[in-house]
Amino acid sequence: MNRMQQEESTAPPEIPEPPAYTLWQLVLYFLRLGTLGFGGPVALAGYMHRDLVERRRWISDGDYKEGIALAQLAPGPMAAQLAIYLGYVHYRVLGATLIGLAFVLPAFLMVLALGWAYVRFGGLAWMQSVFYGVGAAVIGIIAISAYKLTTRSVGKDKLLWAIYVVLAAVTIVTESEVAWLFLAAGVLAWFWRAPPQWLRQSGANALAAMQVPAASGLASTLDWPLLTQIGVFFAKAGAFVFGSGLAIVPFLYGGVVTEYQWLNERQFVDAVAVAMITPGPVVITVGFIGYLVAGLPGACVAALATFLPCYLFTVLPAPYFKKYGKLPGILAFVDGVTAAAIGAISGAVFVLAKRSIVDAPTLLLALGTVALLLKFKKLPEPVIITSAALIGLAVYPVLHH
Repeated sequence: MNRMQQEESTAPPEIPEPPAYTLWQLVLYFLRLGTLGFGGPVALAGYMHRDLVERRRWISDGDYKEGIALAQLAPGPMAAQLAIYLGYVHYRVLGATLIGLAFVLPAFLMVLALGWAYVRFGGLAWMQSVFYGVGAAVIGIIAISAYKLTTRSVGKDKLLWAIYVVLAAVTIVTESEVAWLFLAAGVLAWFWRAPPQWLRQSGANALAAMQVPAASGLASTLDWPLLTQIGVFFAKAGAFVFGSGLAIVPFLYGGVVTEYQWLNERQFVDAVAVAMITPGPVVITVGFIGYLVAGLPGACVAALATFLPCYLFTVLPAPYFKKYGKLPGILAFVDGVTAAAIGAISGAVFVLAKRSIVDAPTLLLALGTVALLLKFKKLPEPVIITSAALIGLAVYPVLHH
């Protein structure tokens, strides 16, 4: 046995095979995916596997799975982080940077155009009619996403169910997302499943963790210029939100509507609807929100501040992830954080439904969306959104004549 180990240790290192594609081919692929890729983070991750691993064989299945694991471990939008990691695989930091820009830019330009139209024509009946229908359909889409994520990731694990229920309840009661509870859920799962040896010897870390909410509360009372305030809030959103792109919805609601009162509830639901209408990552709704708050500079600052932490959390740990990503403690932490994120998404369904489901037609639209998505698993979400917009155009003027 010792001799075998010795031979393995002296074996020459594997020479990586050159990539079967150029960087620009990958950039063009992600530009196209960012322009045409509907369906949210899980669907986008599925397209990447189908196209890059199965069909074109540009990326190995192992590299893809490592990208998924890192995207779930690090905070930020999963689909964008997976894209950045796949760019890093063969072309390192330059690849990660160009792929991140290519994936996010098309959707960002679309939400800018929609933001301009919303501000310019928001008072017109047709705009209100469209969002009357779309807002209700979005509730159905988020409800199905929450259901799928819950069954897939929480399963029958009692600890994860406890975390899920607590976070869902907190989100419903506070109508916001408590960022430090995500980290606490990860630490709880880690300590429960794979307790570190130093756990009994040190209580200092727990004491430090208790100070986080107080420190964030202090920061929110400072009177900074608006763009700086937008930058800090959205950077916090990008740095503390785990899981799918929808996980950012309750966090944004707590800050944008409740704390800073930049938007009213109707405008916020419309912003989530815009994210559903456009392809690419759901998180791009931050560009629309930034535009409503402070025009083009606000949109640019909000998008950059949200995606910069996600980029750094992917590129910086990438070289070390192969080595440490499968440690039991890290896997347990990821499970805990994921359960917390899904609980918050489920709670957000109730919070947002109170704003969007205002009468019998909107209730029927939301329930109809749920029924269609359950019956037709591959029904494209843009088809639902377009149909809901047409129904809104027909029904809203009659009810609000």
